[in-house]
Amino acid sequence: MRGILLAGGRGTRLQPVTRATSKQLLPVYDKPVIYYSLSVLMQIGIREILIVCAPDAMSAFRALLGDGRHLGIELSYAAQARPRGIAEALVIGEPHIAGGDCALMLGDNIFHGPGLGERLRKAAADLDGCVLFGKEVAEPRSFGVAELGEEGELISIEEKPENPRSKQAVTGLYFYDDRASRIAAELSPSPRGELEITDVNRFYVEERSARFVPLDDDFLWYDTGTEESLFDAGAHVRRLTHEHGFRVGCVEQVALEMGFIDAEECFRLGREMGDSPYGRYVVDVARSLDREYREGEVL
Repeated sequence: MRGILLAGGRGTRLQPVTRATSKQLLPVYDKPVIYYSLSVLMQIGIREILIVCAPDAMSAFRALLGDGRHLGIELSYAAQARPRGIAEALVIGEPHIAGGDCALMLGDNIFHGPGLGERLRKAAADLDGCVLFGKEVAEPRSFGVAELGEEGELISIEEKPENPRSKQAVTGLYFYDDRASRIAAELSPSPRGELEITDVNRFYVEERSARFVPLDDDFLWYDTGTEESLFDAGAHVRRLTHEHGFRVGCVEQVALEMGFIDAEECFRLGREMGDSPYGRYVVDVARSLDREYREGEVL
């Protein structure tokens, strides 16, 4: 499975702070928003990731993340000339997907919860059509909403409905089989001139090959497209850091735990960040794992 990370859009709901930068480069407590979405794709085990972004933002993303080699992954970049919908990322990413399965992740989404990586890897292994992930929300009218049957099967999806049939929002992480790019390319633009991801998902729903995985109360999901959600996400990450000593979305830690890099490389990455609290955390993670490894050899 290959990954597509969509980091486009104008960020109009966050202006004026997005006038000079991409919303995926804004900080959520101690790191840019894109770190959180990138870390999710890495937890799935995906190492080949295409970042789709606005042409004028590409140099900033390259400066931040490079080619990914330092994290043991391969990052490439493609421009979305203007925002024409989430589904266009599948069209732009067709050469990257190369006829295989893919995970499409929105660059302003944050997921966190116990065993998240394991759950996502299982869903990827069981992929047969598409897999959508849902979270119960208080105001479903702001999202794509899933209607579920008595057995939890996915019956329909409505985009920002006036009268939602459930409170299950479809989150910004999607797993697709090798047909997704073709399906997206054959879509007609919606009245707002975009290729809608809901239309791609409906194709799979109608042929009954879409599976819906609800994330329970142990999991948190933030769509950081508004000032309130951006602030709430930062407050949550800060609380976890101060109360539990754990930094959500630390890509260096994920790379180490997934075996993409070794403890020596993780230590070097932490030291490169100088005396920042985040850099010290990366160094401590490397030292901790290296110590565990050495003690295991002795035992």
